[in-house]
This record gives sequence, structure tokens and C-alpha cells, in this order.
Amino acid sequence: MLRDGDRRPARRHTRSVTRRPLPALLLLPALLLGLLPGLVLGTAAPASAHAVLRASDPADGTVLRTAPRHVTLTFTESVGLLTDSFRVYDPRNHRLRTGPAGHATGGSGTARVSLPARLATGTYTVAWRVVSADSHPVSGALTFSVGRRTAAPVAPPPERTENGATTALHTIARYLAYLSLALLLGTAAFVAYCRPPQTAHLRAPALAALVTLVLSTAALYVLRAPYEEAASPATALQLSALTHTATTRPGQLLLVRLALLLPAAVALALPGTRRVRLPRRAGLAAAAVLAVALSLTWSASDHASAGIQVPAAIVSATLHLLAMAAWLGGLAALLWTFRHTPEPAGLPATVPARFSRLAAVSVTVLALTGVYQSWRGLGSWQALTDTTYGRTLLAKLAAVAALLLAAACSRTWTARLTRAAAPARAHVPEPATGPPLPPDLAESAPAVPAVPLHLLRRSVLAEATAALLVLALTTLLTSTVPGRAATGSAPAGAPVTAGIPTASVTTIPFDTGAPGGRGTVQITLDPGRVGTGSVQAVVYGADGGLSTVPGLRLTLTLPSRHLGPLDTRVTDRGGYWSAPAFTLPLPGTWTMKATVRVSNLDQVTVTAPLRVTR
Repeated sequence: MLRDGDRRPARRHTRSVTRRPLPALLLLPALLLGLLPGLVLGTAAPASAHAVLRASDPADGTVLRTAPRHVTLTFTESVGLLTDSFRVYDPRNHRLRTGPAGHATGGSGTARVSLPARLATGTYTVAWRVVSADSHPVSGALTFSVGRRTAAPVAPPPERTENGATTALHTIARYLAYLSLALLLGTAAFVAYCRPPQTAHLRAPALAALVTLVLSTAALYVLRAPYEEAASPATALQLSALTHTATTRPGQLLLVRLALLLPAAVALALPGTRRVRLPRRAGLAAAAVLAVALSLTWSASDHASAGIQVPAAIVSATLHLLAMAAWLGGLAALLWTFRHTPEPAGLPATVPARFSRLAAVSVTVLALTGVYQSWRGLGSWQALTDTTYGRTLLAKLAAVAALLLAAACSRTWTARLTRAAAPARAHVPEPATGPPLPPDLAESAPAVPAVPLHLLRRSVLAEATAALLVLALTTLLTSTVPGRAATGSAPAGAPVTAGIPTASVTTIPFDTGAPGGRGTVQITLDPGRVGTGSVQAVVYGADGGLSTVPGLRLTLTLPSRHLGPLDTRVTDRGGYWSAPAFTLPLPGTWTMKATVRVSNLDQVTVTAPLRVTR
């Protein structure tokens, strides 16, 4: 066995090796590396990852005297538009013919659609769907009224919900892509740094990981269009869908990933005698560049590609992915090596010792980049428990803690095995030059004892099990709206896009106990923040239609400051109640109290919390 600093034994029989010129295929990654910076940073925008609707014109729930010519949405980051980004429904639930979706004058962070010249009186519903800069589709809906509000339609407009089959297939493909990347890069790192005596047994899992990565990437490309459009998987192979994906940044990054994998696939598929032989340093450098380029195709299309500090976030996400692959993928390679190591001969103690050092460095990188990415994604401590992103992050941290516990056990066993092998190394010298050791001395060379090897295998297997859970939670985390975006918080000093302040809509059910005394009150505060704004209230009956009541009173109280009740003084405007000016002086959680009188004798008072921000 060769150790650090030893020279390779002189070969008695030598043969000349004719080096073949590098094929043109190996030049393809170099050409693609020139395209990556443009794809990585070309469309980055300083906003919060996952686009959030910041404003709309008309504002949600407003009543307009004249019909608008356009519907304009303003988001917290740049968005991509789809062929069916807007669906507008009239008061009778019929879809209107609108113009093509486009960006407003404000830039790529807006979406606009033109409306017909003449709109009938009543309430209109706008369903929208766009793609965030981090490649995830987001959707929503809003309403506005022309002239006056009308009753809700009998059949609500179809929601732009996700297609279950498409979402499931897309999530599975993403998980397989993460898993296969970790196995591929981790195996390469294990062979390059840990230097196991035999590597032929690792070629099969590496080839399987490469094939899986190619197939999962191709599946992500094919499913991209139906995933964005919330369409069925049956539409994935349509020519229009495939060509549209090629024009988007996520689609282009997937194509770059496939092109980068092509040389590696050819190299692994060729027999050993036909492979191009590169010097060790040149081969390691080429492998490192290829690994970084592959990782960039992930970090440039996920949360890191949008939000604050985009360049630093992309670097952090790339290092995080590489460290994860080196640790978890190398762990799988070590486990596979244990399985294919003959029990009597054992495994050289230097192999697990080297992997222990590799894992320690990887964990350090993961910790540093993980803390930064968590701060960037959460934005506040409250988001850690109040958002899906935060709760998923807590679950991932718990899985990582279990993984670190198993890794600590493995490191302990590795240290013991290394100490056990040290005396044998001292008593069995290995010549720096000359032929290999005789068989009788080779059998006594330092190796992992059988019993500790069994225990080390168990701890490594526990690590691998926890690693699969960590990868699953990572896949889920990358498709979840970050806490910073979900809570609508913005970092200090971040630019704020000018727009219409978002209205606050609160719906409170009521029941007087008398016949016909059930319904809901929908109260709209525009804007829903500190300052002077308008108040509008609409009463709906049990059947969902508009209900006329003889009396309605709305008051607000701020219990934490012992402020109130403040009377909004809404008046009947013929179908709805409103107050043109009402002032909310302080932020906080207010208590909204609505007293609804349905007849001269029957009335009821109901309450609901109202969150008011600055």
C-alpha cells in the first residue's frame, strides 16, 4: 500500500503509451463556462426570493366609477410571464377576452394585461400566475368592481392550483437530481482525496448516478412548462412547451447542465483502454471546474438567484452544495467500499481517516453557509416558527443534528482504528522503491480490524440514512416560499418599489339566531396600515348574495395600548357601507368589532383581529 510521500514501485515491464489528442467533446465544458456568468447573474434582481404581490392597480376589493383599461400587478422581484398569466372573469363568471400579458413601464417586476373597452357594472375577478426570478411559479387572485359591488357568482372561477401529478413528478425529479449529484461528486472526491486501494467497484455506482442525473435533468426540462402553467404532464412533450422552456433562464441552465454532463458520460462509458489519460493535477483541476459549473446550474436557478446580496448568495449556495456532495456522496462511497472490502484483508486505516478529515471540512463549510442562507431566507426569528419555510428548516436542522451525531460516532471509531493500525505500520516497513511487499508481509500490513470495521459500518450506515432525510428536506425547502418573502419583511436599506398600498380585507361571520340572520361581513381597509384611509363593508347573506341590513357599526380597539374603541362611522351607500376617511394612529394587532342589525329587534356583535403595520 502506498502512503503519502512514498514513490511508486518501478515497473519491470514498460510499454509506450501513445497519448491521443483531446477530442473536441472535451472542449464543450470550456465553451459553456463562458455562458454561465450571464445566466447566473444576468437577470438577478435585489428583492425577496419568491415573488410576492406588493401592489395592484386596481387595488383588491376597490369600487371604481369608471372601468379601468389595464390591470397592473407590482411584485417584489422580477417575474416571468406565461402565455396564460391572466384570466379575467366578469360578474357572470364568463372569461373575458384580454390582450397579451406584458410588463408595465416600471420594469420586469410588473405584469400588465389590457381589458376590453367596455365593462359592465359589477364585480370582476382576476386570476394571475407568474414565475419568480428563482424559477418557482406563484399565483393568486383579486377582485375589483365597476360602479358597484355585485353578488358573488354561483360558480366561482377555476383556481390556478397546482396540478398534483405534475408537481409530484417535478419534486421527484428534483430529489433524484440532488441525490445523484451528491453521489457523483462525492464519489469523485472520495477517490481523489481518500485514495482507496481499489476503485473499480466505485465505477458502477458512479455511472448509475451519472445516468440518473442525466435522466432527472431531462425530466425537469420536459416538465418545466407544465409545472409553470399548472398543466397536466400530458402536455409536457408539446413542441411549443419545449421551445418555450428553451427561452427561459431555468430551461437554459438545465440545457447547460446536460451539456456539461455529456463529457463525463462519455468518459465513464468508454472502456479503460480507450479513455484519454490526463496528468493527475490536470485531471483534478478539470474535475473541480466541472463540479463548480454543475453546482452553479442549481444555485443560479433557486432561492440564491433572487433576493438580497445575490452574488454572495450564489457563492454560498454553490459552496453549500459542493460541501454537501463531498460529505454525503463520499459517505455513500465509503459505505460501498466497506461492502466490497474482503473481510480478512480489511481496509487501510488511512482511507476512513482521510474521509474523516474531508467530512470535518465539509461540515464546517455547511455550517457557515447554512447560517448565512438561513438568515437570508428567514429575515426574522418569528419566521422560524410562523412560516412553512421556517418549520421545514427546523426539521432539516433536527435531521442534520442526527446526522452529526452519527458522524461523531464514526469519527470516534475512525480515530481508534487509526491508533490501532499505527503499531503495525511501525513494524512493517514498506520500501520506497522496488517491488511490492512479499505476501507474508503484506498480510500483516495495517488494516481495519474486523470487529471495529463492523461497528464503523453501522455508524456509516446510520449517517447515510440520516443523509437521505436531509436531502429530502433540502428538496422541500428549495420549493418553499422563504420566510422573508412570506412575512413580507424587507431588509433595512432595501429599495422599495413604488405602488398602491395593499388593502386589508377581513371577513367576519355572524348569526343572530333569528331566521335570515346568518351571513358574513367583508370589511376592507385601504390601505391596511397606519395612517388615514377608507373603510368599506359589504354584508353577504347565507346564500352568498348581497344582503341589505338596516344598521351596521364598525369599531376598532388596540388592547395593548388601551386605545379605543374608535368608531369608523360607516354609512349606507346603497348596497355597501363606507367611510371615506378613517385614521389608524398606531401599528399592532387591533380588535375589529362589527355590530350587525338585521331587523328592528335582532342584532349581533362579532369580533376579529386585524394586523396593522406601518
